[in-house]
Amino acid sequence: MTGWLAPPMLAAYALAAVAVAEAIVLAVLAVRLRRARAEVEVLRSRIDTRNLLLSGGREAVKTVWQTANLVREKGFGAAVRSSIEDLADWAEVERPDLARLTPDGHVVVLFTDIEESTALNERIGDRAWVKLIDRHNALVQRLVGEHAGHVVKSQGDGFMIAFAQPEQAVRCAVELQQALRSPRGRRPQTPIRVRIGAHMGRSVRRGDDLFGRNIAMAARVAAAAEGGQILISGPVREAVKDCDDITVGAGRDAELKGFAGTHRLYPVELDQPAPSGSG
Repeated sequence: MTGWLAPPMLAAYALAAVAVAEAIVLAVLAVRLRRARAEVEVLRSRIDTRNLLLSGGREAVKTVWQTANLVREKGFGAAVRSSIEDLADWAEVERPDLARLTPDGHVVVLFTDIEESTALNERIGDRAWVKLIDRHNALVQRLVGEHAGHVVKSQGDGFMIAFAQPEQAVRCAVELQQALRSPRGRRPQTPIRVRIGAHMGRSVRRGDDLFGRNIAMAARVAAAAEGGQILISGPVREAVKDCDDITVGAGRDAELKGFAGTHRLYPVELDQPAPSGSG
């Protein structure tokens, strides 16, 4: 009996041994496969990092070269970009959808920027600057909300804001300037002067150049303003000229970067009663 059972048992042991050997081989292969995949990922990561460094290096060199040329041609002050330029460049790339703010697609875009913010930061120090900016930003956010506006983007010391109606934008800007002129709106030793500009145009949802030009126009109008001043374009002036609580001064012609010819810009008077409501 024992001799008759021996061959089947030996066969079973052999099969078991083969199964164990196959399992070991499969385990070894799995480990090697994981190692190979890890090596491939490391190599791929190194290649991506190298390409990123190369492209970043090229961009850095390009930026340094352009900045050096700008400093040489126009002086150091020209190399310091304002938040208006940064926000306008961002809008050109991101192309935010502003058409949803109003049924007819016409949107008022308003830019704000603290005048000589870099010099002010250096004078008062980083800690005081952060506190000052926090108070300023809270004031802007509150007034924009009260006048049914929408902060599209804020960057450092500037804002890009959209409104459905021109009178909302102008009233918000007037209240902001009045608050900044009030001793309660700022510390006496660290006054800030904000320049504000607004332009109205049709906003489209996808890729039309008109949208980009209206954003750029609003940025150029704001850049033409002085600290503490509100400038508006002709379309905004026409839209608010019949508002009893908004006074617009005599216009002046200005050349705006990127736009041919001259353009009539109008200052909004601030010596008037503070507007109430968002209209």
